[in-house]
Amino acid sequence: MFRLLFYNAGIDYNHWNIVKFIIDNIILVGLACTSGLALLWMSLQNMGAKASPIQATQLMNRGKHLILDVREASEFGTGHLQGARNITLAELANRLGELEKFKALPVIVVCQSGSQSSRATAQLQRAGFEQAVSLEGGLAAWQAAGLPTVKTAASK
Repeated sequence: MFRLLFYNAGIDYNHWNIVKFIIDNIILVGLACTSGLALLWMSLQNMGAKASPIQATQLMNRGKHLILDVREASEFGTGHLQGARNITLAELANRLGELEKFKALPVIVVCQSGSQSSRATAQLQRAGFEQAVSLEGGLAAWQAAGLPTVKTAASK
């Protein structure tokens, strides 16, 4: 019990080498820890629920739903999911009122790669859309899975 009072009591030589390395390289260790925590913070941020293309298809097949495409109108026109509504991520906060009637329904949010749709999904969930999910991997994953898209003029 008294051995714990001394900083190196009970630490064998191999453990002391690790402690010495950390102390000698405190700046590098601190930098590594800081960058690791930053990466962890970004991955743990509430970015909303996700659904794979297959899970999204299952949600669509269950009945009423909304597909919300948050890409720019020009990207939307090059190809989107059948029946998708286009509201860009930048406009979403101002146009939430248009989506109020869909609050109780599943909302599948789509972008090109899944990053913008994750932010939009988190925004929708904060606004009370409990069944909002982001299409994991975005339209790219949807097309890679061989699922259909349609090309039309951009609409809002």
